[in-house]
Amino acid sequence: MGPIGNRSRGSGVKLLPILLFAIYGVYYFFSNREVVPLTGRKQLVDMSRDQESALGLQSYRQILRQERVVTDGKNAQLVKEIGRRISAVAEDPGFQWDYNLIDSPQVNAFCLPGGKVAVYTGILPVAKNADGLAVIMGHEIAHAIARHGAERMAHQKLVQIGTMAAGVAISDMEPGQKRAVMGALGVGAQFGVLLPFSREHESEADYMGLIYVARACFDPTEAPKLWERMGQASGGRGPSQFMSTHPSHETRIRQFQQWMPEALKIKQEKCGG
Repeated sequence: MGPIGNRSRGSGVKLLPILLFAIYGVYYFFSNREVVPLTGRKQLVDMSRDQESALGLQSYRQILRQERVVTDGKNAQLVKEIGRRISAVAEDPGFQWDYNLIDSPQVNAFCLPGGKVAVYTGILPVAKNADGLAVIMGHEIAHAIARHGAERMAHQKLVQIGTMAAGVAISDMEPGQKRAVMGALGVGAQFGVLLPFSREHESEADYMGLIYVARACFDPTEAPKLWERMGQASGGRGPSQFMSTHPSHETRIRQFQQWMPEALKIKQEKCGG
């Protein structure tokens, strides 16, 4: 029999690991908080900006070595021009910005920590025009400025530690019962913590990117049109929003429409008619 207070009577659950994790989780959360620029949301990040930028640069160099970078032509210049305009009106996190066009059929773009931006040629037909491409790049730049990658890593770390604590807490359970509990905890963490945060990040990047597009004097009304084209390019709605790390196309379009008056007001103030 374990010490008094260390085990829930008759349940096979040790309370001490759960208590210790709860104490650590509260300390970890409140000692590693930052504020997202523009939205003011408090986030959990335990990595320094220098560490994050170093990881981003390492990944960026590796990707560029493996891909064919387009250095000439109007599309390559357009990517650089849009990137310069958006980064000039976004919050300055001290990034060393770089913008490249990659010759690939992938319908993709990204901005790694430290301001390393890449656009794949496969997304250009979906972007359709400079305003659509600005919406895409604004969204990706917003992810990096908001430190969403570092935040996801912090949440995954907390979930892993919590899972370990739960494993110790139920170590005296019968194997079948233990597997069922751990499986339920894994599903709960995935759909109750990690996926909702990923969707929140996408919506936050949509909003921040839309504001950057307006500040840079691109047309923000292209944003919902872009996601209509994204839906068509994906061949339908895809997985349900509950199962996906991204909001549905319909959700994104609706949110853009809600934010549009603010974006149009900013564009009018910054750029005139």
